[in-house]
Amino acid sequence: MQVGRPQRRGRSGATRALAALGGVATLLSLAACTSSSSPDKRSDESPAGNVSTSTASGPAAPSTSPSASPAVITTSAVSEKTINPTTPVTISIDHGTLTSVVMRNAAGKQVTGTLAADGSSWHNTEDLGYSKTYNITAIGKNAEGVPVTKRSTVHTLTPGNMTAVYLDRTGDYALTNGATYGVAILPEMYFDEQITTKADKLAAEKAITVQTSPHVAGAWAWQDDSRMLWRPKNYWPAGTKVTIKADIYGVKLGNGLYGQADKSVSFTIGRKQVTIAKDIAPSAVNKVRVYNAAGHVIRTMNTSMGEHSGVTVNGQYINFYTLDGTYTVLEHDNPAYMSSDSYGLPSSSPQGYAREPIYWSTKVSVDGIYLHELTSTIWSQDHGQDVSHGCLNLNTANAKWFYNHSLVGDPVQIQGAKGAPKIKVWQGGGWSVPWSAWKTGDISNY
Repeated sequence: MQVGRPQRRGRSGATRALAALGGVATLLSLAACTSSSSPDKRSDESPAGNVSTSTASGPAAPSTSPSASPAVITTSAVSEKTINPTTPVTISIDHGTLTSVVMRNAAGKQVTGTLAADGSSWHNTEDLGYSKTYNITAIGKNAEGVPVTKRSTVHTLTPGNMTAVYLDRTGDYALTNGATYGVAILPEMYFDEQITTKADKLAAEKAITVQTSPHVAGAWAWQDDSRMLWRPKNYWPAGTKVTIKADIYGVKLGNGLYGQADKSVSFTIGRKQVTIAKDIAPSAVNKVRVYNAAGHVIRTMNTSMGEHSGVTVNGQYINFYTLDGTYTVLEHDNPAYMSSDSYGLPSSSPQGYAREPIYWSTKVSVDGIYLHELTSTIWSQDHGQDVSHGCLNLNTANAKWFYNHSLVGDPVQIQGAKGAPKIKVWQGGGWSVPWSAWKTGDISNY
């Protein structure tokens, strides 16, 4: 080992005299060479805590520190056989920072995700798919910049079956995004697979939120195993903004049954308008009165309602009464095509009628009760006689006015004749259910 620098000049006598102290000089020269080298490049070679000191003739030896711990990357859920696709996969690192995480499906499409600001973790920000495999490559480094790479694979569950949800209103009509509805609108969630147990129905209810501004309290109730309806205790306040979010994707709704896709809809509650019809014929003329939000009558109309009888066809009784209870406006047809065949009464029978167009028709029940024009019964409308098969017959001016001035979702309260049956929920009678019964969550008997 060469110590010191090569000599370029001759030595003086004094220098040669010092050479006699050869052993001492060599040691001093070696010490000087060692102390002048870079301490950073060699600090990891000294044991921890080994600190050198120097005499007055030279600097102290550098202190040393232990090596940085290796970075360790872990992936959540890899120990599970399959995961729910809505459960975020988290990549985390100990003793270091993540620099890159790429998650791809089998087709090579990259999954969106977010990296924590401090580089300590990453998670996907989009839902995964059912029955999919995802490959993850995570890259990081420890405190000294030593790189580490971790590759992992996750698998998502395969549903035994899936159910779609339809955001409807009474009668299986779709709720329209951005629409304005009357104060009695009843949102209806229709599932295309049956949800049978109480626990699974509760899971469905929790997955569907009704957001209102201002706040409106209400409750879900199940009409059957496929339909649940939401309503407040009383009519909606005018002007309420409503958003319904059905976040059912990944939600278990039965034995192997999972939600197929999320859906949402927003709408507004319009002005308050309530229609009340009283069947008091033949003692007096039946009146249909329309009230505004202040409770003032804005229209009074004569009507002929369902005759107080019925007929039995093939062992089935067909009722002609106009059913008692609270309906809602469902749709407007001009014309609606009506036939007694549609409700089981042959058009060829004595009380039947063939298919014909009926103008200015406003539908208020699922099974076909309308307020509509029928000029052939004006004589009965004005003289207190009920001659229809359940509909409310009006003259042309009144039928046209109601058609043009009613909103889908407006309440229509019918005080039926003595002996008239009550409208059922399946016919559109959700508002006829007592609130105490509605809150039980089961209205299948109404």
